[in-house]
Amino acid sequence: MEKLVRELQQYGQVQENVSLRTMTTLRIGGNARIVVYPKNILALTQVIREIKEANAPYKLIGKGSNLLCSDDDYNGVVIRLDRTFTEYYFDHDICYAEAGCSIIALAYSAMKNSLSGLEFASGIPGTVGGVTFMNAGAYKSNMASIIQEVFVYRDGQLCWMDVNECEFAYRTSIFQKHLDWIVLAVKMKLEQGNEEEIRALMDQRRERRMSSQPLEMPSAGSVFRNPDDRAAWQYIEDIGYRGKSIGGAAVSEKHVNFIVNKDNATASDFISLVSEIQDKVKEQFGVELKMEVEKFNWQTK
Repeated sequence: MEKLVRELQQYGQVQENVSLRTMTTLRIGGNARIVVYPKNILALTQVIREIKEANAPYKLIGKGSNLLCSDDDYNGVVIRLDRTFTEYYFDHDICYAEAGCSIIALAYSAMKNSLSGLEFASGIPGTVGGVTFMNAGAYKSNMASIIQEVFVYRDGQLCWMDVNECEFAYRTSIFQKHLDWIVLAVKMKLEQGNEEEIRALMDQRRERRMSSQPLEMPSAGSVFRNPDDRAAWQYIEDIGYRGKSIGGAAVSEKHVNFIVNKDNATASDFISLVSEIQDKVKEQFGVELKMEVEKFNWQTK
């Protein structure tokens, strides 16, 4: 690994033995052996080549807002784009944004340019790449509704993928099937609007989030995907799990589809609580709740 560290230092900022707790909004996880911030696209392609030549595992992480890392150390490379891949451009009603952009900052910039379409994302604490990977959404809108093309590094090539190639569906995309493909940028189609009206809607939704979500505590957002018939939170409420805790992990009193890191929770605490909820809901209602949060660095037992 020391040789790999030296090679990677040519292409960006490199850190060693960094806690994944510091790279996720849930504040859970072991240490990552190497973290690298590539300087640009050319540097990124070389980083990938060096990692593959070293036969080391790697993982791309944005702001870690939808990630449950295991308690184990990760003996691989974490690639982050959120310091260097942060440029964005508006061309009339088209927005081009690099993968490391904060989607919240981009939504506010769009608003200041009187462009509508990103209001739903103004409270999602992720990067453009991360929300594209997950097809994140809120208020009955999602990334697929505004994306036209995605700029991707795949199989050693750079290419633009049309939105119809991306297999977007509820909280899913083709990129979840191909973890070696890297989203570099996105082309979005927005609509001309009124800045004050857009601002008012975003302010209203921010106040709603603050009153209904546990934003003051570490979490990974909504834990479970909504089943077809009703919202996941309703099932969790019906099994009486509001406030239920295991170790340092607890079902939020504010919003029961959030599991918060209440007191130095471990990944084992979190996943035990998730499993309990899934078992209870399955037993009482015959419904399988599926996690929306991505698991990382978990060993298959």
